[in-house]
Amino acid sequence: MGDQDLSSELAGQGYQLTGRHSAVKLCYWTKESLVRGRDCYKGRFYGIESHRCLQMSPAIDSCNLHCRFCWRNQGWENDETMTEYDDPELLLERSIAAQQRILSGFKGDPEVELGRWEEAQSPRHVAISLTGEPTLYPKMNRFLELCRERGITTFLVTNGTNPEALRALDPLPTQLYVSVTAPNREVFRRLTLPAHDDAWERLLESLEIVRGLPTRRVVRHTLVRGWNLGWTEAYADLDARARPDFIEPKGYVYMGRSRQRLGRDHVPEHDEIRAFAERLAARTGYYVLDESPESKAVLLGRSTEGRFLPGREPRTGAAGSGAIPVAS
Repeated sequence: MGDQDLSSELAGQGYQLTGRHSAVKLCYWTKESLVRGRDCYKGRFYGIESHRCLQMSPAIDSCNLHCRFCWRNQGWENDETMTEYDDPELLLERSIAAQQRILSGFKGDPEVELGRWEEAQSPRHVAISLTGEPTLYPKMNRFLELCRERGITTFLVTNGTNPEALRALDPLPTQLYVSVTAPNREVFRRLTLPAHDDAWERLLESLEIVRGLPTRRVVRHTLVRGWNLGWTEAYADLDARARPDFIEPKGYVYMGRSRQRLGRDHVPEHDEIRAFAERLAARTGYYVLDESPESKAVLLGRSTEGRFLPGREPRTGAAGSGAIPVAS
């Protein structure tokens, strides 16, 4: 695992190691869904059942960016396609088993409905993010195939600097997230500290690739006050390259290791994110579909048709509400 063995530290932070290079960690919102029936913004925006969502990574020690806003461990990663990796069949089985171990203690909680806990034992969704850059895992296609065979939907989150891996995806994930966290090359260099000089050009290439992929595509802008919040026209130009189904501006959260690199003054208020989203909607022609103030996230979409609950209609530049079910 990288240049040093950090397994003890990762375990202490709540990671369940599922191999030499993979791990599962209980999401805060999985717990909230079990105990209080509250789903995360992915549930609100995309119809995910948070108590049945498994958060994992096949590449905990591989990443080619060192983003200042990242809450994860850094400084010990491999930044190229992994030469050693965990078997995808074992990875899926061990990930589900790890999730079940994590959730075992909730069974006797009087606040947890037994039927909901039983549902959580069979994850119906896998969020491939958590830590590291998952497209550096060379068996991603097989892992996605195994999830599909079991009726499990997938969100693959990538920093977009590995375009060849995106071009080679087959099958595609249910939803592909591409993080676009800077409006230009210089801000990108200073904020994400890329391992490769051409990382910005790789990201631009990925956005062109994403435009033609026949799956649900989301561009996420993680916004840090004083670093990358602003430049609406530049972000709109980048979004136009990918022409995604959805754009998701989201505020930086002061947590984990990011607290060693950034301060509380870098955390934007939700009103700032919403104002940015409204300006971006005006520039791109997208609609503001929904928002999650507690997660400091806003959802923009290309269309409002068939997206909303009865009686809830969006307005351009103003937030509406309604979940969009994930296709299986």
